[in-house]
Amino acid sequence: MIIIPAIDLIDGNCVRLTKGDFDTKKVYDKDPLEQAKEFESVNIKYLHIIDLDGAKQGKIINLLTIENIAKNTNLKIQVGGGIRTIEDGEKLFNAGVNKIIIGTLAVKEPVLFKQFIDTFGSEKIVLAVDIKDGKVGTHGWLEKSELTAEEFIEKMEELGVKYINCTDVSRDGTLEGPNMELYKDLQAKFPNINFVASGGMSKPSELKELQDMNMYGVIIGKAIYEGKITLEDLKPYL
Repeated sequence: MIIIPAIDLIDGNCVRLTKGDFDTKKVYDKDPLEQAKEFESVNIKYLHIIDLDGAKQGKIINLLTIENIAKNTNLKIQVGGGIRTIEDGEKLFNAGVNKIIIGTLAVKEPVLFKQFIDTFGSEKIVLAVDIKDGKVGTHGWLEKSELTAEEFIEKMEELGVKYINCTDVSRDGTLEGPNMELYKDLQAKFPNINFVASGGMSKPSELKELQDMNMYGVIIGKAIYEGKITLEDLKPYL
């Protein structure tokens, strides 16, 4: 199971939200590059970056910060937030990003989303499935579609999706623990998809539980920043 710590960006700062609510923003002291280097120092290989300004505005905003991290670390970086065009994808890959994360676009414009897969290949695309009240959320979780997660994933698998970051928005940033039942259910229904759990991580034992479920990966954000899961706790999984 791969461990993917998260850096969420607003105005170039590391922040965390609760349940995707921008009004709950908490800014952390560390410069994003400094934080990324700290992750790398304990042999973490992957990094999850969300441009929250980009998600809200529908265009990439924090490109320079992302490029700075990519150029000054050896981390394999996946980036989401505000990616709406093929050109956006090219900008991020040229900046040194390894994978791009697409959510809203896949819901709203599946034909264009398929172009992303055709252009960059399914190994470079991560689908974000953000579940809000049982339905797929969009626009940085500010809106909700009428699609259930299963309906959406079924359609996306037909388009060639291989990697999915799945977040229960009601758990995200709450430190209440991930929605294990959701992940068990989705893994059983879609055995060919590599699922990454996201949202609600709160203690080291949850990592063991996810690993025992054969999750492909887990994204950890607030639990690290609030000291609930230490970098030392992550070492057995690296």
